Amino acid sequence: GVEIGGDTVGLITYMRTDGVQLAQEAVTAMRKQIQAEFGDQYLPVAPRIYQSKAKNAQEAHEAIRPTDIALKPEKVARMLNAEQARLYELIYKRALACQMSPAELDQTAVDLTDGKGQTLRATGSVLAFDGFLKLYKEDQDDAPADADDDSRILPPIAKGDPAKTRDVTATQHFTQPPPRYSEASLVKKMEELGIGRPSTYASILSVLRDRNYVKLEARRFIPEDRGRLVTAFLVSFFARYVDTGFTANLEEQLDEVAEGKANWRRVLRAFWDDFSNAIGQTKDLKISDVIDALDHDLGPHFFPAREDGSDPRACSACGTGRLGLKLGRYGSFIGCSNYPTCQYTRKLAVDGGETEDDSLKDGMRLLGQHPETGDDITLRRGPYGLYVQQGEPDPEDKKAKPKRASLARGMDGATLTLEEALGLLSLPRLVGLHPETGQKIEANIGRFGPYVKMGALFASLDRDDNVLHLGFNRAMDLIAKKQESVKTLGQHPKDGADVLVRKGRFGPYAQWGNIVANLPKGVEMTSLTLEEAVALLAEKGKTLAPRGKKGAKAKPAAKAATKPAAKPTAKPAAKKPAAKSKAKPAAKATTKPAKAKKTA
Repeated sequence: GVEIGGDTVGLITYMRTDGVQLAQEAVTAMRKQIQAEFGDQYLPVAPRIYQSKAKNAQEAHEAIRPTDIALKPEKVARMLNAEQARLYELIYKRALACQMSPAELDQTAVDLTDGKGQTLRATGSVLAFDGFLKLYKEDQDDAPADADDDSRILPPIAKGDPAKTRDVTATQHFTQPPPRYSEASLVKKMEELGIGRPSTYASILSVLRDRNYVKLEARRFIPEDRGRLVTAFLVSFFARYVDTGFTANLEEQLDEVAEGKANWRRVLRAFWDDFSNAIGQTKDLKISDVIDALDHDLGPHFFPAREDGSDPRACSACGTGRLGLKLGRYGSFIGCSNYPTCQYTRKLAVDGGETEDDSLKDGMRLLGQHPETGDDITLRRGPYGLYVQQGEPDPEDKKAKPKRASLARGMDGATLTLEEALGLLSLPRLVGLHPETGQKIEANIGRFGPYVKMGALFASLDRDDNVLHLGFNRAMDLIAKKQESVKTLGQHPKDGADVLVRKGRFGPYAQWGNIVANLPKGVEMTSLTLEEAVALLAEKGKTLAPRGKKGAKAKPAAKAATKPAAKPTAKPAAKKPAAKSKAKPAAKATTKPAKAKKTA
């Protein structure tokens, strides 16, 4: 909404709808606006009425339109940001155009002849009356695949008009595969199939990107390897539930429940019985079964056919092994069947600082020697990406491992220099000392990416930051922003440990060691004192559950503390089963007009 005359005014009607009907008062106002702005020739005799062709359309609300047609885009643009102004202009023009007269196009074939038997033909449309196109013309994601598509617009031309030769180019056309889905075409397809609702389309598209199932290139969705893996798994073991027909049918059943035509208990029971059985069938599956199924389905993608006809799965390191999909501690990767004799591995997907490099076909590349120790500095490929290594393992001391460092985000393995590799191996890097506290400020790379650290305070680096060249001012800025979310109140009187107040996901909270307590409603972080925090922790403090290995060991320890029974006195109870969960100048031109109408 925008503020007009001291009142906040909503610019558009409810946006989560695929309804195409318009309120009568809105249609009347639009027709008055069209007549006043464009003239009678652009106003149809009767209002235009539309019907939805979408399956399972939700038409409880009218179509998206401006709440007041008098609020033109240029009038409200100054009150909106650039994206909002463009969106409002689109909604305004499309809504107004839908009540304008249709455009009239002459379907025309133009024959150009040179008098020597040479004839060139162009087919297309000549705009006779622009109609709604005077205001609004819809863009297309995909250009017509056929060069002679009748939908192309030709200039006005009459029989006998002289033609001039400009440039003549000979082009060869090949049959192209169907274009990948864009956001608009994917939503249109889901509408055709009856999948999803207007309120869910945006979240579906965002989940595809947020979970790295796809990436957006030139406004097209390109599947990522993670998305291929998830899809292959679901199609292999839950084919029924990812079938578009099943999803659309379930949407229809839920609509019937909402309309009171179906019993919701029966609908849910029928779904759950089959679904729980499908889950039960996967309980006995081994990981190897799943990996083999994925390896079979995704083989043509990960191992495309070679031009020389050789085996695309042949290991380039040992020459005798067969490459296949493997599962490791940190996810899936491509590995050799001769493991552990051959330790060749490569990532499934390559992104960021993990770019493929042809010089790494043998798994490593020498960058140079360390200036002090003389050790070889190598770039290697591991199951989790590219990394640099100093020296080699000591055959006599198997516990001693050479120093290694993963490539930082944005680094290219093909162009990595010795200096950059040495910089990675020297991490953590001292950036400077805090001017007030004198604490060290260090930059390093951790499990979740590059970061800057001061004491117990950690702040992640942005995508444009370079961990090897991060300046002191930038580091201080990151630390300062992080300090806004964490404040030290003082030392606890019992053990002298710091009492902190932090910004949390569900609001600010106080922390002392592993004990936390949410701040009362209305209490700000800046106003909380040490005494208040100590009292709050004593009264409402909760102990955080341990994480990682410590948490895993906590349960067995508790069991060991229980007193064992001396001797069983009765038979153990039976276990209860778990619930199922270019041409020459032409002499003349002939036309063959045919009228056609185009509507908004």
